[in-house]
Amino acid sequence: MDINKCLEEGYLVKEKIDKNLIDKEISESRYDYEKAQKAFGEKDYKWTIIKSYYSMFHSAKAICFKFGYREKRHIAVLVVLEELNKQGKLEIKYINDFKAAISARESADYRYNYTKERAFQILEICKEFNERLIKLIQKA
Repeated sequence: MDINKCLEEGYLVKEKIDKNLIDKEISESRYDYEKAQKAFGEKDYKWTIIKSYYSMFHSAKAICFKFGYREKRHIAVLVVLEELNKQGKLEIKYINDFKAAISARESADYRYNYTKERAFQILEICKEFNERLIKLIQKA
């Protein structure tokens, strides 16, 4: 799927760039990251993975807003990230990390499959992903 198909299907809509929406998503991302760190400290590895994913999702939504899109489905966020990669604005590593977080969240949430090691890995991925997207937002 590409940006045009997402727009056609209604998974994405064009929207005027709104700094307040971008800031709100960044704030939500930070909130979820803090909750993920706390959950890890409390040995709640399932919640660590889930909150890490949502932290990344909110950073990615901020990117969507920065480039004039509002997502209507989670998959559309990934499509925007892939488009940014095609344009040379975002490295493939971050696309793969986002996909890994999606997979880990689904596994933890729906199949009750999670470990301390996987939670730590996703928490680390989350930190790097969010830092990279914040830099991209500031640069764009």
